[in-house]
Amino acid sequence: MAEILDGKALANTLSEEIKEKVKAMSSNGIKPHFCVINIGDDPASKVYVRAKKRRAEKLGINQEIFQLPAETTEQEALALIQKLNNDPQINGVMVQLPVPNHINSDHLIEAINPEKDVDALTAANVGRLWQGTHFVKPATACGIIDLLDHYQIPLDGKRAVIIGRSNIVGKPLAALLLEKNATVTLAHSHTKNLTELTKQADILVAAVGKAKLVTADMVKEGAVVIDVGINRIDGHLVGDVDFDNVKKRASYITPVPGGVGPLTVESLMQQVVALTRRQNGKS
Repeated sequence: MAEILDGKALANTLSEEIKEKVKAMSSNGIKPHFCVINIGDDPASKVYVRAKKRRAEKLGINQEIFQLPAETTEQEALALIQKLNNDPQINGVMVQLPVPNHINSDHLIEAINPEKDVDALTAANVGRLWQGTHFVKPATACGIIDLLDHYQIPLDGKRAVIIGRSNIVGKPLAALLLEKNATVTLAHSHTKNLTELTKQADILVAAVGKAKLVTADMVKEGAVVIDVGINRIDGHLVGDVDFDNVKKRASYITPVPGGVGPLTVESLMQQVVALTRRQNGKS
């Protein structure tokens, strides 16, 4: 039976570490300040933005929300980003996705100063990630690596298979796993014979948003299974992994909820702190 990888407990530990770093900076007159731009009325986005703000406040980080109407033009949003880029008091900027259809989200993301790019989504920071010279990391991928490190799960030489090639999880996680000397395969909707691949994985990550996609017969005995999926079925949250059956084969497994999710917001706050320290000449 698999050991549960408790992301919520680790998030609480990281929270205390972040608080101490923020407190130390505050004693030197430095307070991390980051801004979230949310355009439109997407209910889930508003929930996420409020959750981030509550977390930031508990950590002593100043988060400012720019809630823009759905009819905001792309040029207006770009002008706001430029204003925040030019403000020396602002340490981080992010655009909450999705944005309304008439706005190209890539244009907004690319307009963010890479030195203030909390999500690490600008082309410059994506390039640094793959070069191994990054100073900021995408939050979910960073949280997964923190979780594996915390449980002292060896990655050197291990075979990792990631199902899902998104720019937010799959691709950046592949880069971070390569840094740890894992051998990485990125699988996706066009992958043939997916089960043949997943059964070879020492580390199996599911990040596609399809409920219970990963079944027990797809998992190697003793594999570490990381479930990034969040799906709602009959009012309950479930992951991309058939948890009850897969846990009988895996050595470690993340639950949903309580696994990767709590680490994402905490990791985002880590990036805000890292950018603030960098901008103030601290490593």
